[in-house]
Amino acid sequence: MADPTSTFLELAGSLDYPLFIVTAAKDDRREGCVIGFATQSSFDPARFLACLSRENRTYRLALVADALAVHLVPRARRDLAELFGGQTGDDIDKFDRCAWQPGPHGLPILDDCPSWFAGTIEARLNLGDHVGFLLAPIKARFAEGEKIVFFQSVKDAIEPGHPIA
Repeated sequence: MADPTSTFLELAGSLDYPLFIVTAAKDDRREGCVIGFATQSSFDPARFLACLSRENRTYRLALVADALAVHLVPRARRDLAELFGGQTGDDIDKFDRCAWQPGPHGLPILDDCPSWFAGTIEARLNLGDHVGFLLAPIKARFAEGEKIVFFQSVKDAIEPGHPIA
């Protein structure tokens, strides 16, 4: 009989989720990364669960931030997925390489991601190697009809930025 964990990981790895870029800010610090684990978690009240790996800089800033921004990546801007998923803030300032504006709570809002929302962090949940940030939306923008990047289309093309020491 197959190992249930291996089978589960194979099954879950075949699913195709939207690719999100999460940005965080605190004082003069800004960070951002691609996340693969995220979902709406409630209609009333409106809530969204964004899961960040414990191994990246955005997670560490999110621990002290009071809000996060979640961006859908348009297909035409796959380069943003490569920037925020394949580079590390250890080596570069990702925000020097893209257009952005300060949004609610000083969060970096990516100009070329027309669908996004900002949410206050209502809870932080230990989920194993990721931490779930339960967000309550405070501002949102939606570009209906915008084609977006999905995980399966980039999973083999983007080599993740290395974890911080």
